[in-house]
Amino acid sequence: MGGLAALAREAGHTVTGCDAGVYPPMSDQLRALGITLIEGYGAEQMELKPDVFVVGNVVSRTRLANGEPKFPLMESILNAGAPYTSGPQWLSENLLHGRHVLAVAGTHGKTTTTSMLAWILESAGLQPGFLVGGVPLNFGVSARLGKGPCFVIEADEYDTAFFDKRSKFVHYRPKTAVLNNLEFDHADIFDDLAAIEKQFNHLLRTVPGNGRVVVNGLELSLERVLHQGCWSDVRSFGAAVSDFRAVGEPADFAVQYRGETVGHVRWSLTGVHNQLNALAAIAAADHVGVTPAVAAQALSQFHNVRRRMEVAATIQRSPAPITIYDDFAHHPTAIRTTINGLRRAVGAARILAVFEPRSNTMKLGAMKAQLPWSLEEADMAFCHGGGLGWDASEALYSMGARACVAGSIDALVDQVVAQAKAGDHIVCMSNGGFGGIHAKLAAALQPPVKVSRGA
Repeated sequence: MGGLAALAREAGHTVTGCDAGVYPPMSDQLRALGITLIEGYGAEQMELKPDVFVVGNVVSRTRLANGEPKFPLMESILNAGAPYTSGPQWLSENLLHGRHVLAVAGTHGKTTTTSMLAWILESAGLQPGFLVGGVPLNFGVSARLGKGPCFVIEADEYDTAFFDKRSKFVHYRPKTAVLNNLEFDHADIFDDLAAIEKQFNHLLRTVPGNGRVVVNGLELSLERVLHQGCWSDVRSFGAAVSDFRAVGEPADFAVQYRGETVGHVRWSLTGVHNQLNALAAIAAADHVGVTPAVAAQALSQFHNVRRRMEVAATIQRSPAPITIYDDFAHHPTAIRTTINGLRRAVGAARILAVFEPRSNTMKLGAMKAQLPWSLEEADMAFCHGGGLGWDASEALYSMGARACVAGSIDALVDQVVAQAKAGDHIVCMSNGGFGGIHAKLAAALQPPVKVSRGA
């Protein structure tokens, strides 16, 4: 929604927005664009009298324990018969029509892969528009209209709005669709994996016959999606028998197309997951005429996305510093791949994984049994267990003394500080602001200042 607001502003509209608990980097970006942010969903905002209210999927008809609506602004919109629409619908009708849309879908890696693809097209001189659920460091903004025919968009399978329960991505009508991976997630709206696979096939139904579907050949779930029906050209990546393959380590690898080396990527990103993201982006860019060689060269200059293994602080210690990272991982598989990528980069150095189960799926406890597996390669794990409807200590019991649980952010900081040593790598993982834990850890881990007193 923040990126959509930025696009509407660039298109010449006056834009305001409201939310609860707005946090950086999106809040900083919106204010820099001159977009007024209002805290909360008060009905008094009706006085702004906009031409249309664009409603995000966080809004519902929920009522509080006292009977009052949780979103009084929405109730006022409905009572007044004021015009409203969903974010994806507004985007489709006002900005995407007539453009070559390249949509990146998947449980994991959507933001990173979308950013990679936008950067490849930019490097090739195509001046794409894009909408990303984060801030790509190569661009410094999460969205722009662009001047070329291409528009790259992060295509989320979450539902569109309380009045439109289809997945967001069915509105985008891409000509190039990337299916990066597919696991069970969003337990608050999907009953099982099959329900999500059905939505992914709905996406494929919107891709034209002269379009392209780029699919991860390692995923059985995506194979099932294709078998439900696909009417477009298909390019696979990742598996031993795929159109696009990577040969080499994640930080330095050759790109092969049907057995022939067509490019080479050497970059600072870690993890096999990012290698797969790169292949997906290269295969999608190929559909709009960017050769794999040009795409691979562009990726060698790719600087990732904010909050994707971003170094938040470096604390000087002897003989080696303590490094604190900020990462968006929240699904167990994402946590595991993040830690695996860091392990490949730091070798035997200690990794301290600090995380909060904040997503709706994790809050429901649907993935709690997978947490010990996701944290296998971490030397220690620290979980913020406050506000959950399940016992995090019980879920992490099999990890023994390697796992700690705290009911508050401050208590969690104390636990981490008590265990941290010189040379440690502390990765903080959350899909929210995590209570500013990165700054709190950095402050708490700073060595004390020595003051010499005069005689």
